Amino acid sequence: MDRLARRLGVPDAVVIGLGSMLGAGIFVVFAPAAAAAGGTGLLVALALAGFIAFCNATSSARLAARYPESGGTYVYGRERLNPFAGFLAGWGFVIGKTASCAAMALTIGAYLWPGQARLVAVLAVVAVTAVNLRGIGKTATATRILVLLVLAVLALVAAAGATSVSFDRIDQPGGTARGVLTAAGLLFFAFAGYARIATLGEEVRDPQRTIPRAVPLALGLVLVIYLVLGVVAVGVLGADRLAASAAPLADVVGAAGLPGLEWVVRAGATIAVTGVLLSLLAGVGRTTLAMARHRDLPAGLAAVHPRHRVPHRAELAVAAVVILVVVLGDVRGAIGFSACTVLVYYAITNAAALTLGREPERKLPVQTLAVAGLVGCVLLAVNLPLASVLAGFGVLALGAAWYALRSARR
Repeated sequence: MDRLARRLGVPDAVVIGLGSMLGAGIFVVFAPAAAAAGGTGLLVALALAGFIAFCNATSSARLAARYPESGGTYVYGRERLNPFAGFLAGWGFVIGKTASCAAMALTIGAYLWPGQARLVAVLAVVAVTAVNLRGIGKTATATRILVLLVLAVLALVAAAGATSVSFDRIDQPGGTARGVLTAAGLLFFAFAGYARIATLGEEVRDPQRTIPRAVPLALGLVLVIYLVLGVVAVGVLGADRLAASAAPLADVVGAAGLPGLEWVVRAGATIAVTGVLLSLLAGVGRTTLAMARHRDLPAGLAAVHPRHRVPHRAELAVAAVVILVVVLGDVRGAIGFSACTVLVYYAITNAAALTLGREPERKLPVQTLAVAGLVGCVLLAVNLPLASVLAGFGVLALGAAWYALRSARR
């Protein structure tokens, strides 16, 4: 069987995790989260989403160190639970993250050229796929450059808005408990990129050491950045204005009296989301590879390029589906749908981690965190907007029906 080359160390893995997370939450999700939970509620939801993501990250890191191969929870579910659990996780990941790729591409179009958003989105998918097909080393290098540029833009936004923060705006009454859970489910969409490190497990050097270090480090850095910018966004705009904003961070800079810098933020948004799309397509392609190896997807997608050592057929197939969704779909629907299916994916991750048992050498109560992650994922998934819940569980049910039909034929 063709294997992928192990080229990524801890810094490379952290950078890919950062590139996968930074952008989605800040440039896309803050507004609908504020609409669901209010100002104070948004910050509570952000902390809740971060905690559940930490639980999931702990379980993902333990499992990825035990099974250092491409596929993430698709592999863990198969190995620790049963083949159906693995299939359901892989199906949910591929479908949900394909929708997420489309949402990111459409966001690039909306920021870069609103009048031709779909055309720009298609071109972005083509360009990013071309980079990924050159090899994971190229992906890590490109992502590192994007992350540095994005961090500079986010620091500019934080500095510009800090002097205009009003704690009266932050201290306004929050939304309902269900609104906070809805916002947390949407905000979870912004944290899910840490698992990209695990899905690249077959290309990480010394995975037993690298993955457990890289996952929580990347997640912790992003949580701090999100909290700072969440306080700034709510404190400058207030919950109502933030909820109605199409470009929250650009509006923060404008409200702070620096409208001339809005174009810098828009450029930063384009860069950030491109970084997300770059790593996201790589992760989906590798889960597709793993599923094809087990014949849960067409076997022809399991090919690895002889020179660049990437799953080129899987990545091209994913790119084609993303382009189709870009042409037919919209951003907000894709975000809710993706959040629902990915939360189910991580529920299976935590269930698989529970089978590993206690690990006395670890300082963290890993079994307790796995239980909290499992319960939290289910709770957030069912409290998403109704349309997202129905669409997400509907597609998962279709996948289950396909699995049953295929098994019966065998």
